[in-house]
Amino acid sequence: MNLKENPKFNKKPRRSAPILVIGSTCVDLIINVDHLPTTEEDIHPTSQTMALGGCAFNVANILRQTGADFTFISPVGSGLYGDYVEKKLKEKGFPIHVKLPGENGCCYCLVEAGGERTFMSLHGVEYSFRKEWMTPFRASDYSMVYICGLEIEEPTGEELVSWLEENPGPEIYFAPGPRFARIPDDRMDRLLALSPVLHINETESCQMSECTDVKSAARSLREKTGNAVIITLGSEGACCLEPEGEPYLVPGTPATVVDTIGAGDSHIGALLSGLQRGMDLQSAVQWANEIASAVVSVQGASLPEN
Repeated sequence: MNLKENPKFNKKPRRSAPILVIGSTCVDLIINVDHLPTTEEDIHPTSQTMALGGCAFNVANILRQTGADFTFISPVGSGLYGDYVEKKLKEKGFPIHVKLPGENGCCYCLVEAGGERTFMSLHGVEYSFRKEWMTPFRASDYSMVYICGLEIEEPTGEELVSWLEENPGPEIYFAPGPRFARIPDDRMDRLLALSPVLHINETESCQMSECTDVKSAARSLREKTGNAVIITLGSEGACCLEPEGEPYLVPGTPATVVDTIGAGDSHIGALLSGLQRGMDLQSAVQWANEIASAVVSVQGASLPEN
């Protein structure tokens, strides 16, 4: 997918202020297997690769590839994985704003023959947060801020929610992720009280809302936040519910699935980029569907460089 040849990419209305992305960059160890092993089974992976990953990095990388204006706050540590992250971020032109002495972790991505993935994450300093990191940056300079449930779940997620409470202004785009239930209830309640836009997949939306269908889930979640809800549906596209009105479907784009690593991250990254370019929510979600379709058509979480 050549983004620069896409007419939506070349649409040049007045842009909104930059986007702030806060979160992790880790190393993805992508291991391709025919199926997930059972206890005591001996299987042979068909291949393995190593690449940059992490939800926030995947979002920031799509913003970079789509020409968005953004700032990426992602702590980089030491050790084998920290050295790799630092080298690769610099190669891609990402400034490193936070350097820490502790080690970076990694994510083992087990990809089955059908393209579905299972993650095993070893967390390091990349999932931490400190308010003082934000001293050089004014929240009022940004139109949108992306955060992920993985960082909110960590003990330092308390500081991140507190920073968001103390620095209103940019609209919050929150991707709770599959581990949202591990976020302490009081912390989640405080975050939802900030009226974030929720970006969530079908399974997560039903679990989080305790509803059995996506439209009911979208309505229930909007009641909690008072803001838009985007529920990704894989090949079917996305169910959207704006702050007012009824849910509607934005159809998906056909794809030959290689793996689904980073599909949701690329979707919200493209969504943010489209909104910054002046698209309405429906148009931005349609573009996000197209980009996510392109991402699942290649190995790993990133599109090839143009």
